[in-house]
Amino acid sequence: MKKYKIAVIVGSLRKESFNLKTAKALIALAPESLSLELLSIAGLPMFNEDLEATPPKEWVAFKEKISSADGLLFLTPEYNRSVPGVLKNAIDVGSRPYGKNSWDGKPGAIVSVSIGGISGFGANHHLRQSLTFVNVPTMAQPEAYIGGAADLFDDKGKLTNESTKGFLKSIMAAFEKWVHTNAKQ
Repeated sequence: MKKYKIAVIVGSLRKESFNLKTAKALIALAPESLSLELLSIAGLPMFNEDLEATPPKEWVAFKEKISSADGLLFLTPEYNRSVPGVLKNAIDVGSRPYGKNSWDGKPGAIVSVSIGGISGFGANHHLRQSLTFVNVPTMAQPEAYIGGAADLFDDKGKLTNESTKGFLKSIMAAFEKWVHTNAKQ
């Protein structure tokens, strides 16, 4: 079976981010056919169309990483019923300049992680709207909303909740099938 290269993009910059902890748990639970790599968005300069003629080196490196990936896994917290600005900025940077969309056609999945009970529902769906526009076929089922994140990890950041671990494993199994079916050959 082919080994698929997956870019993992976490929409939270916080050092102790529950989304980052969940991303690391997903990486550990991934099937062998998926090679997942965290792709930092922390240093991306804000999108500004004036910079497209001579893009910042961070934009170029980011777009190259996206272009070389076979699939995309997004993790997002919810800020004010939407995605964090840094994540939206990454989507904008990766989609520009017009006609040079790095995201185009790459299969993706979204996991929203929150300390609250709504589990990042709003952010998950706002991100899905943006991904539709940049042509990322996004896995519809199973949906992945992780709530109560503050109670899922130990003090070292390891996922300790067995039920959540089982759910995340099922997400990765479904994502493996999604990538295999939708990745460009």
